[in-house]
Amino acid sequence: MFPAAHARTDPERAAIAMADTGEQRTWAEVEARSAALATWLRRAGLDTGDVVVLALPNDVRWAEIAWACWRTGLVLAPVSVHLGAEELRALVDLARPAAVVTDTGLAPTLGAALGGAPAPAVLTVGRDYDEAVDATPPDPELPETMGGRLVFSSGTTGRPKAYREDPPGVHPRDVPLRYRAMMADVGMVPGPGEPAPIMYSPGPAYHTAPMGFMHAVHQLGGTLVTARRFDAEGSLAAIERHRITHSLWVPTMFVRLLRLPDTVKHRYDLGSHRVAVHGAAPCPPSVKQAMLDWWGPILHEYYGSSEGYGRTAIGPREWIAHPGSVGRPKGGSVRITDADGHDLATGEIGRVWLVRPDAGEPERATDGSADLDALPGWGWAGDLGYVDGDGYLYLTGRESQVIVTGGVNVHPREVEDLLALHPDVADVAVLGVPDEEFGEQVRAVVAPVSTPREGLAEELVAHCRAELAHYKCPRAVDFVEQVPRNGAGKIELETLRRAYR
Repeated sequence: MFPAAHARTDPERAAIAMADTGEQRTWAEVEARSAALATWLRRAGLDTGDVVVLALPNDVRWAEIAWACWRTGLVLAPVSVHLGAEELRALVDLARPAAVVTDTGLAPTLGAALGGAPAPAVLTVGRDYDEAVDATPPDPELPETMGGRLVFSSGTTGRPKAYREDPPGVHPRDVPLRYRAMMADVGMVPGPGEPAPIMYSPGPAYHTAPMGFMHAVHQLGGTLVTARRFDAEGSLAAIERHRITHSLWVPTMFVRLLRLPDTVKHRYDLGSHRVAVHGAAPCPPSVKQAMLDWWGPILHEYYGSSEGYGRTAIGPREWIAHPGSVGRPKGGSVRITDADGHDLATGEIGRVWLVRPDAGEPERATDGSADLDALPGWGWAGDLGYVDGDGYLYLTGRESQVIVTGGVNVHPREVEDLLALHPDVADVAVLGVPDEEFGEQVRAVVAPVSTPREGLAEELVAHCRAELAHYKCPRAVDFVEQVPRNGAGKIELETLRRAYR
């Protein structure tokens, strides 16, 4: 389904609401405003398959902008609002937009990124966007055809990659439910007579998962509740006030929620909250267990890639039996190989390949290796991990993050998980820094809860050495105000590495 259908059956229901500002758009408003914006874009010269770059923080206008594209065959390309002009220029070069929607705060940066590129049509929230939408009568003759999307990988260790879904050439009402299997797994598809979901998603809508969940919730006629920025107590208040049924998180949000005082944690009525979904970044087992102890068995985890090669999923009771796992494959399979494409045995750490059901089997060289990258439907997102005897996948980190110290491999996630819930640690990243003797040494970069007391660095090293082999432990701890992470909660490793070069 799509806005026109919901506007007929439930026009006054909120399609999108802002938990922190109180703004909202009803289905009637999203239908009218998305049709008006689609008309404006077509009159500006855009045609089926053209790209609209969206650089906008979470905002009630997100719904109408997305659906303006998705109802008229345009390709929506959301970009991070935290990128600089040079970083944005790389994305603009890939997108080649015919139109841009942004706000007054980001307009100068985006203008610099566009540089000498062919000038797209530009609308700016806070300047001319609302006036253009309000002044444009919807054209009933516009073709109703589903649009596409152009998404960019998180780019935590280098230049992001683009992944494009072309318009499928069908009416929006005929498009299958986004994340259909996952929506069914977590109970988001209402049965006969049941209400549509009310979902809280405080993460940036320009990331793949929040945008995909918004699409799915809107196909179901539900309400998406979001916020300009994540606030731990504000999230609990939003769940109570909006009677949230489902939610979407990244692990760093869990850490901040857990650090709330007990009096705040128990101040709000969370009785409507049936399912909490998380993914995008690894969740330390200690953090997840603490959330299960608080919220009960409602946490569902997924693992996948923006390119859509496949996914794994795990429910709360499965996770309790397989702590630390990201689940088993759903609708495909997972393979663990070495760098040359040789399959590895159960329990051995290697490259994690997600495989869609329609993928062909690889041709093997005489030594048993295979070039899996060359096969459609196979994908490796840079992650390392292993599969246990029951077929559950465990991630150990990213290949680009492995530290080689004295010829021995160290996986930073093991150390990060150990430090994550130390009472003095608000956030942590572990990386390898140059070392003349060992090649690399393990270094922890810690954002402390408060001003670090004397001796805290040595205490954190000792904390690691009490649990791990000494070669895995940080040789030193550096304190920072904030560990650099992107909107999906992933550590921006390249930012840290540059600081140590």
